Amino acid sequence: MPIQRSMPTRRALLQSAAGGALLLAFEARADDKNWPDHPVRVIVPYPAGGSTDVLARILAEHLKDLLGQTFVIENRPGAGGNIGIATVTGSAPDGYTMGAATIGHFAINQFLYSRMPYDAERDMVPASLTWELPNVFVVSAEHVPAKTVAEFVAWAKQKGRVNFGSPGVGTSPHLSGVLFAKRAGIEATHVPFRGAAQTIPAMLAGDVNFAIDNLASYVPSIESGKLRALAVTSAQRWPTMPNVPTMAEAGIDDFVVTSWAAFVFPAATPRPIIDKVSAAMRKVAADDGLQKRFLSAGARCIASTPEEALAYAAKERAMWQDVVKLSGAKVD
Repeated sequence: MPIQRSMPTRRALLQSAAGGALLLAFEARADDKNWPDHPVRVIVPYPAGGSTDVLARILAEHLKDLLGQTFVIENRPGAGGNIGIATVTGSAPDGYTMGAATIGHFAINQFLYSRMPYDAERDMVPASLTWELPNVFVVSAEHVPAKTVAEFVAWAKQKGRVNFGSPGVGTSPHLSGVLFAKRAGIEATHVPFRGAAQTIPAMLAGDVNFAIDNLASYVPSIESGKLRALAVTSAQRWPTMPNVPTMAEAGIDDFVVTSWAAFVFPAATPRPIIDKVSAAMRKVAADDGLQKRFLSAGARCIASTPEEALAYAAKERAMWQDVVKLSGAKVD
């Protein structure tokens, strides 16, 4: 399904217009029409087994069926995903190296890292947005008495200081926790982990009081009753968790946060190749069976034109720049 977007700001439109220069049509070559005529590698800039890896593999299966070649997943984790995306931007612009870039690569890392191995607005071009997933506000059912966000805020203020876990400095769950503490007026200390596999046990042990982390990683613990979901950060209630309110419904306004991704190519990749992937993604997102697989994994498959992806990234970039500044986080 095409992504539903609010109107970009004038600033976002100017930024996306600048990025749009990267999408100027190159003169079509004969081999562009035959693309792909051998396997395409898809760089996933995170470890195997995480949500980006799982969702990219599902899409790779469908792209193979639609485009007639194998899309081979290659995990290149490290440096907040920068190593993997630098592999993409440093590759030949021939359409045979594609990356699964996320919100961090488009809108966060450039404000977080003092040195970047690529320029997010110059060195990569999106073919299509691919998915989005909300973050979920979770607490331990055993160690935190709150059953609503309002009750949690009152409990946190009475406690004086709470702490929250995330998969690392500068990730959207880290920045979501910072933003929540600011909006709710509570004192909260960030405790970084390598991922949800480490955060969840810490919460169950009572060492961490809350997390606002990717829903996909927390569904089993929520369904088992070990963790309690107090809110989701999507604009509307999430289809698989209809009884969990949005942050707005829970009393925290202006808190729509989703982790999203796009398939990207090196700058100067021929436009006909980019358009083929964009068209294929629109077919994939229209598949009801595929959408059910994504929802069961805690995500929603989306698709867009390259220009829509650029505009969306510019809009998000403006927001996350301010949140990174608020967090005070910096990585050398």
